[in-house]
Amino acid sequence: MSSDAVQRAPYAVSPPRYSVSHQMVTTAFELPNYRVVQNLGVVRGIVVRSRNIFATIGAGLQTVVGGNITVWTKLCEQTRADAFEIMIQHATEIGANAVIGARYDTTELSTGVTEVLAYGTAVIVEPANPGETYRS
Repeated sequence: MSSDAVQRAPYAVSPPRYSVSHQMVTTAFELPNYRVVQNLGVVRGIVVRSRNIFATIGAGLQTVVGGNITVWTKLCEQTRADAFEIMIQHATEIGANAVIGARYDTTELSTGVTEVLAYGTAVIVEPANPGETYRS
């Protein structure tokens, strides 16, 4: 069935669900110009990664000449991004529209295997002054 053939109900079938945009995630415990109206609890995104043997060899060669080990930098950045996306998905699934107090944590589970955890508090926020327009 093509997307054009999908029928939308002309009325609300279920209560509206929020979704969390990246701009509504903060390490702070409040969002400027918004007030928290409901705390939905802790949300998390967990990713466990192991190092690729070829990447490890390449990184070993980069350590000889010094500098940024780009193979591992890219792996770390991608792992953090994946954990962040899972955290946002978790928050969206429980009905949040923002995450406050966002943090990362990492643990080495065994040699070459690392867990990256993104976590925060899922909340529902609303504009502090609904009639005003905010500029960034």
